[in-house]
Amino acid sequence: MHYPQQILQEVQKAVVGKERTVLWTLAAILSRGHILLEDIPGVGKTTLALAFSKALGLGYNRVQFTPDVLPSDVTGYSIYDKNTGKMIYQPGAILCNLFLADELNRATSRTQSALLEAMEEGQVTVDGQRHLIDRPFIVIATQNPVGAAGTQLLPDSQMDRFTVCLSMGYPSAKDEAAMILGRQGGNPLDSIRQVVDRQGLVSMQDQVASVYLNEDVIKFSVALMGATRNHPDLLRGGSPRATLSVISMAKAVAYLSGRDYCLPSDIQSVFCETVAHRLILTPGAQAQGKQARAILEELLQSHKPPHVR
Repeated sequence: MHYPQQILQEVQKAVVGKERTVLWTLAAILSRGHILLEDIPGVGKTTLALAFSKALGLGYNRVQFTPDVLPSDVTGYSIYDKNTGKMIYQPGAILCNLFLADELNRATSRTQSALLEAMEEGQVTVDGQRHLIDRPFIVIATQNPVGAAGTQLLPDSQMDRFTVCLSMGYPSAKDEAAMILGRQGGNPLDSIRQVVDRQGLVSMQDQVASVYLNEDVIKFSVALMGATRNHPDLLRGGSPRATLSVISMAKAVAYLSGRDYCLPSDIQSVFCETVAHRLILTPGAQAQGKQARAILEELLQSHKPPHVR
């Protein structure tokens, strides 16, 4: 039974006309990655996260980030129990399977940083005590465009922890009309059925991790990433974490294509979505209006993929 196709079909009951965004989100989830959705309010970012939580049978928590949200709201806190004389841990919102960090770039830097340990290590540390987060664990964060009222830039270290940065965009007139019709009988989220359970998703993630990588494919991805570090228009290129993200996303794309091995085309297909948000352009390149994605597309054109059989 091909679960990925069924998952996509269920999610698309609520998210109309955004097939590519839905596909990349599923690929990131299967690669054990985290997703950043950057777009204006009201285009369906929260609906996308809710739809995936229902289709995958995941425990779901959401925090609407504002400047007064505290780190303890995310990670949890300890309170004194007078009956036992001990400190009792009260779990925070992030202890779930799918955590929606809504409008993350409206929170203070201190609260934003509360996500870093959980995203990288799958745990939180409160009062010196480590608390593991059950697998699978996915963060889907949304942010309003930089410069919108009440926003601030996410730290570079946090941007680097998101496997992909995606945009929903406005729907076409046809898709917007279909969205309205689909809500005539109620909320389409209510019609989404669960396709797999948590263990089923973990099993799929394990299968993705075991997808075969040819040595030439590895060298190709390393060469592409190395080119970002030496590009004259880039102040900072992709990190080793970015290379790992490209590989894991390429494996997920191969798995979704029904293959148990990666091709160079898999690396090419995920390279821009996986790397662009991590790059920092030089002031000169910014003044000229250059874009990170365009630079990456140029690198893809200039690097010939290996022939893999």
